[in-house]
Amino acid sequence: MLTEITGLPDKIFGVRATGPVDSDDIKDVLLPGLERTADKFGEIRYLLVLDTDVKNFTAGAWVQDARAGLENFTKWKKIAVVTTETSVERFTDIFTIATPGASKGFKPEELDIAIEWLIKEE
Repeated sequence: MLTEITGLPDKIFGVRATGPVDSDDIKDVLLPGLERTADKFGEIRYLLVLDTDVKNFTAGAWVQDARAGLENFTKWKKIAVVTTETSVERFTDIFTIATPGASKGFKPEELDIAIEWLIKEE
């Protein structure tokens, strides 16, 4: 399930993933939040807190997630992924090469650092 994280600085849209994540989560939570953020700020600073294993994302969720990425391709400014999975953290760091913005992985105890990084202008 995806739930929007409230209380973040205005420019940041964030979601927390728990348990199974399916295409409805992406369509009902992620896509509207990304669209709202892009419309309001002209860019996307995205925080994903993974409190679930990436294996809990269904195939439909991955398809919808890819759609979200492509639809907003030029608007990505920064992506921060907070996870206990070292492989996901490393992948996120490398993903910067494939997107116009920057992406970075963080450990759960670095959540505040991730938010500060998202806010910082580079």
